[in-house]
Amino acid sequence: MTAPTRFDYRVEPLANHHDRTAFACGQDSLDRYLKTQASQDMRRKANAVFVLVEPDKPTHIIGYFTLCAFAIEPGAVPIEIRKHIARYPLISATLIGRLAVSTSNQGQGLGSMLLARALRLAYDNAETVGSSMIVVDALDEAAARFYRTHGFIQLNDTMRLILPVVTLGKLSG
Repeated sequence: MTAPTRFDYRVEPLANHHDRTAFACGQDSLDRYLKTQASQDMRRKANAVFVLVEPDKPTHIIGYFTLCAFAIEPGAVPIEIRKHIARYPLISATLIGRLAVSTSNQGQGLGSMLLARALRLAYDNAETVGSSMIVVDALDEAAARFYRTHGFIQLNDTMRLILPVVTLGKLSG
């Protein structure tokens, strides 16, 4: 049997049939969230949780990400970016709260694939519910580096990174 290609994977909303118990990505907080909190967050509409699965193993979670509405203080955003955003007390944003790939599937580009899907969803939803920024709070320097390689801008001396939604429009248009 050949290894699955990127086109063999599906990203879909977390559902009851997905087996959360077997997921392990090497970060306890990300594993624990999926196993104990994700379903509750979805029921309460606190986060949208999306999982990566293979069609022939539709219950096995390979990776996941979360999205939710967010706002960021304008003063936290670099002036060169801020001058292209509507002036409001808070900047509307979409938070990619978590993004993880199981340890057995890391190093195959699946994190980048999940991020691309999260960005596509955030961009598409910005047409319906305004969102000027994509925000991530990286867990560590390796995660921050991952996001920087995908165009995110790190804010000052924090682990918070942003990507203006207009940047995504330029890439897709």
